[in-house]
Amino acid sequence: MKNILVGGAWPYANGSLHLGHIAGLLPGDVIARYHRAKGDNVYYVSGSDCHGTPVAIRAKQEDKTPLAVSNYYHEEFQECFTKLGFSYDLYTKTSLEAHKQFVKEFHLKLYESEYVYEKVSPHAYCNKCQAFMSDRFVIGKCSVCGSETRGDQCDTCGNVLEPENLLEATCAICGERIIFKDENHLYIAISKLENELRAFIEGHPNWRKNAIAFSNRYINEGLKDRALTRNLDWGIDVPQKGFADKKIYIWAENVLGYLSASKQVAIQRNQDFKKIWSDESKHYYVHGKDNIPFHTIILPSLLIANGEGWHLPDEIISSEYLTLEGKKISTSNNYAIWVKDIIDHYAADSIRYYLLRNGPEKKDSDFSWREYINSHNSELLGAYGNFINRTLVFISKYFSSIVPKGRLDREIDGKIDSLYAEVGSKIESGNLREAINIIFEFIRYANRYFDSEQPWITKNTNASFCVDTLYNCVQMIANLVIVLSPFLPFSSEKVIIWLNLQCKWEKQFVSWGYQLPKIQVLFERIDKKTAEDEVEKLLASVKGN
Repeated sequence: MKNILVGGAWPYANGSLHLGHIAGLLPGDVIARYHRAKGDNVYYVSGSDCHGTPVAIRAKQEDKTPLAVSNYYHEEFQECFTKLGFSYDLYTKTSLEAHKQFVKEFHLKLYESEYVYEKVSPHAYCNKCQAFMSDRFVIGKCSVCGSETRGDQCDTCGNVLEPENLLEATCAICGERIIFKDENHLYIAISKLENELRAFIEGHPNWRKNAIAFSNRYINEGLKDRALTRNLDWGIDVPQKGFADKKIYIWAENVLGYLSASKQVAIQRNQDFKKIWSDESKHYYVHGKDNIPFHTIILPSLLIANGEGWHLPDEIISSEYLTLEGKKISTSNNYAIWVKDIIDHYAADSIRYYLLRNGPEKKDSDFSWREYINSHNSELLGAYGNFINRTLVFISKYFSSIVPKGRLDREIDGKIDSLYAEVGSKIESGNLREAINIIFEFIRYANRYFDSEQPWITKNTNASFCVDTLYNCVQMIANLVIVLSPFLPFSSEKVIIWLNLQCKWEKQFVSWGYQLPKIQVLFERIDKKTAEDEVEKLLASVKGN
């Protein structure tokens, strides 16, 4: 049994989730479910990112407190993740006292290191608002690529920024030009960690290309020290004398949620928290490519500088971007498919399958309603669901719902063994699309086998041959639902119950003589016209129409 940490990126609690968010986070649930099925000690954690300027901006817009706004979206997130089958061991939020207390203790130790120092530096200030403006309260042009952006990170080129890096900086609240005033803050000397970070990244040549490229670019362009503290009203207090009017910068506390959340899980299980953060464990971090530097540069810098021997990331599962009907998703223009709207109208396994099979795993991909419905009808229903249905219904109709006594074909037995080995290997390396391809190639093989053996004919002409065919098909179904259970948990659970299986990552067998229950249809067909209706609804909802 291995200790496995799976960390899903923490979404900002300032607005609803859309399918692009889910596409980047879903691989984490597959990896966590797979390792549980293997019998590993899994800590699958994430939570809502409640502090910082995105939440504060939304609170100002709605004339609410940041706590009220973040709590509202946190509850919405939890409902969405639950309905989509995310199996977090803990989905928490950064505004909880347990997280805040852990962060303060971590920072107290961090401040003792050689990597933290005080510095007086210019910080964005708005005369009209009479307040210091942090990161996302400042908008302007990126000093690297010239695109319009906010003061924390450029969405166009991916560079992590500071407000002072922006050109033509203005206040996001009132639109006035920003000035800069000198303020004393705590900084972490990331520049001193270049050798450690370079060695860390070079030690993981099998990361996805975007993770390696982004990380190396940050190092090669010159690592910059970053402020640990900020002039904010909403956030975690700085545990250092002389900084009572400041908060811990959001980037220096939200990534520590992986530690604080896993500590809460360890307490609940009465396990040693430090073991999950030692070299006795394996860590996966699952997120979109815009979060790469925070997991390959920022988090490792904090862990190293803290000095307590924290385990550094092992696998970076960094997805690309999901577009929608050929265009970039725009939350500001309401051009998005909101998870809260889709989850009650389409099966969770259907949504999961499409995003995992066609999602932005290694390159940008597009969500098309037409392709989604075609995929559901032809692959999930037409290939997978149909194989299960045609086999079990045949047994119910002609064998009184009793699994007949047959012999397991040697070739099929070998293919089942290979299925577990190959799919497991692909999941562990984060190649989920390849894993699904392998599974569906087996499904196509199973359908060809059923067709070629023609049990509807042999039941009358060669009874023993027919029995062997159906027995082998049942064994293929039994093992298919296990290897698909990390991907399609809801439909898999139904078949696991029908066949009285154990959800373990090992070969399954259904004994002859087993009495099948009443079989239901796993997947309903979606009317093709639905695609047109959904696109019309999407376009009608776009602001400005």
